[in-house]
Amino acid sequence: MPNNNAKDDFLTPRSSYWGKPTLPNLTFNSNLQEFAQRVSYICNLETGGKIESEEAYQEIKQLWKQLKLSKKNLLDTPPPEITQEDLPDDGDEAQ
Repeated sequence: MPNNNAKDDFLTPRSSYWGKPTLPNLTFNSNLQEFAQRVSYICNLETGGKIESEEAYQEIKQLWKQLKLSKKNLLDTPPPEITQEDLPDDGDEAQ
């Protein structure tokens, strides 16, 4: 019986992340790798004659818009400032 992990690693390879390991950076890196993998699939389908060039173009264009939005939300928007008032009350004052 073949190893499903090997199949998954072949179909959706993931490379190590070399940047600053923050949640937004790691999330965007994952989105970027998924974008690249999906573009590869679309290109292969178009090359193999399974989908038309215009359909491939439109799908890649939509994926690009999603990636740009992901970058804007994760990397270009500074995180909100957290003040003491934003933190939950620990309940010590009520006693």
